[in-house]
Amino acid sequence: MVTYSHIIVGAGSAGCTLASRLTEDPDTRVLLLEAGGWDRDLHIHVPLLWPRMFLKQRNDWGFFTEPEASMGGRPIEFARGKVIGGSSSTNAMAYVRGHRSDYDRWASAGLLDWSYAHVLPYFRRQESWEGGADAWRGGDGPLTTRFCRYQDPLVDAFMAAGEAAGHPATPDYNGAQQEGFGRWQSTIRGGRRCSAAVAYLRPALRRGRIDIVTGARASSMIFEGRRAVGVEYLHGGRTQTAHADREIILAAGVIGSPHLLMLSGIGDPDVLQRHDIPVRMTLRGVGRNLQDHISAPVAYARRGAGPLHRRMRADRIAIDLVRQQLFGTGIASDLPAAAMAFLNTGVGGNVPDVQFMFVALPMTAGPYFSPVVQPYADGFSCRVVLLRPESRGLLDLVSRDPLTAPRIVGNYLATDHDRIVLRQGLRLARDVGHQLAMKPFIAAELAPGPDSWSDSGLDAHIATTGITVHHPLGTCRMGPESDGMAVVDSELRVHGVENLRVADASVMPDLIGGNINAAVIMIAEKASDVLRGRPVLAPTPGC
Repeated sequence: MVTYSHIIVGAGSAGCTLASRLTEDPDTRVLLLEAGGWDRDLHIHVPLLWPRMFLKQRNDWGFFTEPEASMGGRPIEFARGKVIGGSSSTNAMAYVRGHRSDYDRWASAGLLDWSYAHVLPYFRRQESWEGGADAWRGGDGPLTTRFCRYQDPLVDAFMAAGEAAGHPATPDYNGAQQEGFGRWQSTIRGGRRCSAAVAYLRPALRRGRIDIVTGARASSMIFEGRRAVGVEYLHGGRTQTAHADREIILAAGVIGSPHLLMLSGIGDPDVLQRHDIPVRMTLRGVGRNLQDHISAPVAYARRGAGPLHRRMRADRIAIDLVRQQLFGTGIASDLPAAAMAFLNTGVGGNVPDVQFMFVALPMTAGPYFSPVVQPYADGFSCRVVLLRPESRGLLDLVSRDPLTAPRIVGNYLATDHDRIVLRQGLRLARDVGHQLAMKPFIAAELAPGPDSWSDSGLDAHIATTGITVHHPLGTCRMGPESDGMAVVDSELRVHGVENLRVADASVMPDLIGGNINAAVIMIAEKASDVLRGRPVLAPTPGC
């Protein structure tokens, strides 16, 4: 039986990063367990095909929340990547770090080594920014980042309308100033998605120090006393075991990591005993503190046809797909989501509390060829995202069977504050749509609709159209041992257990102001130094 130095459960953003960095050391051998398959699906690697992959739930776990009261009793789709690369292989490729105050807030809560000054060096280390290295950006990291290159006069009009409405512009929302309207930044390299699998894992495989098992469902951890020494997993219809003589790292994500802890007897005794799971360690925070970004759109019918609509005629888009595959160029090599904004609604606080994601096509867009398939109705939308909700959800264990998913309770918009901020964000978005620069492009407002802007009208719109933008976190949150709901300490060690860490979005104490994939990779980058016994990077002075 092979004994590994480390076992990593989950080959998502964090797992790929950890496997790569750990195996830089020649005396390290890693087993990487992934429940999904290899990332060979063409939809993953062609940016323009992302909406189709999302709508068809390809490479996805297929999770849904319980029916949500604020969403009209609807279960909310809860996409999580089930594939090598995890959600970095299935997301919309947006590269966002959050606001510096998010990390300083973590530090003020006792996580002193997670301030913005402490995490900035790891953000810089992870990326190769097309503009080159500076005080804020990295120039030679594994992850390629660039501005979206989709060209459409509508996008320029939206940016101009934001400034006309009195909002600032920002040349780089991942740089010195997040607030304002700016160009969308993406993880794309050579016209293809640059996932954590592409950036980190595949180059590391050449070292020959990583064994990867796909289609592997971790079912429990193996312990000697309080020391984690191995993992049981289901593969090919059989239960397999693997052992590690250093550490086991859970990187299975906001659902998978707390689920495996509970199946292994680590969690709330009341939950575990209900399912006849012996209690190994009492940690009541496992599965609690679930947070996510909920959103709702302001949607429009477009006047005339945009450049993508013209290219989506079947014969034309076929040529563009070939161009993307052969040369990494053309309209299929980017996502038509070329603008983003971070704004303060004024409801409370002094940092942006909503995010605008501007998408220059309807999600239902597809190839057409008259008269066999009629063209789709062109349109666009501004999706408004509530950045720092007060509402908290949870995961609840349903069964000790590892193949039975836990129950997900999003508990979205459970407070007055959250509802007020999202309503105000929608009104700010509509005001941008009313600016002169947008008039040539708007045929009609489709949603919420001209008569739906009262509080009750907006609440009804949100209940009908609200969705998550897939940034869940917090279910194994970091905190000192004195915090009765903390699951891991500031070095990501599970409280009360030896040789077991969690390193993924589940450890984040609360939501950052933006998409979370960059932050997950940052966490894994920092964890890799700790695991290797290397000094962590020095904090950036004066940032």
